[in-house]
Amino acid sequence: MNTIFFIGQIIGVVPLSVLLLLVLAKLVSLQRRGGGGVRLQDGSGHGVLITGCDSGFGHQLARALDDKRFTVFAGFLYPDGAGAQSLTRTCSRNLRVLKLDVTRDQDVQHAKRTVQDNLPEKGLWAVVNNAGVTDWAEIEWSSVEDFRSMAEINLFGAIRVSVAFLPLIRAAKGRMVFTSSIFAFFNCLTMGAYSVSKRGLEAFADCLRVETASFGVKVSIIQPGNFGRATNILRMKTGLDIWEKLDEERKRTFNRKYIDLANEYFMSTCKAGFKDGDMVIDAMLHAILAPRPRCRYLLASARDTFFFQMVPFLPSGLTDAVFKLSSMYQQRSELLHAK
Repeated sequence: MNTIFFIGQIIGVVPLSVLLLLVLAKLVSLQRRGGGGVRLQDGSGHGVLITGCDSGFGHQLARALDDKRFTVFAGFLYPDGAGAQSLTRTCSRNLRVLKLDVTRDQDVQHAKRTVQDNLPEKGLWAVVNNAGVTDWAEIEWSSVEDFRSMAEINLFGAIRVSVAFLPLIRAAKGRMVFTSSIFAFFNCLTMGAYSVSKRGLEAFADCLRVETASFGVKVSIIQPGNFGRATNILRMKTGLDIWEKLDEERKRTFNRKYIDLANEYFMSTCKAGFKDGDMVIDAMLHAILAPRPRCRYLLASARDTFFFQMVPFLPSGLTDAVFKLSSMYQQRSELLHAK
């Protein structure tokens, strides 16, 4: 009887497996059929809007796209600052400096009017939502305002820009690119507010990709690892800065020695990251230029990439346990509540 039951299960599973394979093959076929086109070797006549060009990835990308003869609309928080002056001095006349604080509706609408008034003949090919900030603090060291200010730039800033420029991107059947982070899916100690903003950003980009596919628009997410040395995104602070924000109850729980230790550990970790952003810029260029850009670009060391690719498939208890391998995490357990 058991043998008959087993054979019956096999007979039932095989047709289902075949059906699933046929559906998968059909979906892949449709994806490839809709992902055609030629690689852009020359950006002449195409426009690209980039947010966050004051420094870091946005600054580098603006220069790289200018070299490829795109009309670059470079958004700056400080349009008279050193970053804008540097790009203006070294790039061609195809680069236009925009004042673009992504948290301000007025700036976004003014930027849109400027782009429309100076649109090259082939339209706006891509929007790169790159503007972002980071900070570090344990959740109990953070206020609601800390979470809100992080999300206002990293999440709602990108939403604000995307919604405003989507009609132009749709008309060109172009690209939307979002700079996210490994912390969108990897839960790390002291990165709560940043992770919340980036996880929300990826949810928005995923939904946008599905909705805009029928218009020929492609959406890509860039997921950099540790590129702290290659950008100015890191907010510098000391253990004292954190300590002075805590109330008496939290000071009794998180003593000053641990906070100084956490600060030292975080800064040393950032200094161990990639010293230049070439890997990220190459991924952004591929997302903008390739006929079939990827949905996600995970950018980390070979060892870290393997681990991060495994994270979605591992039990949460196992990935959480990884932190216990860190000497800092062990010291944290010893120092909490210590006098």
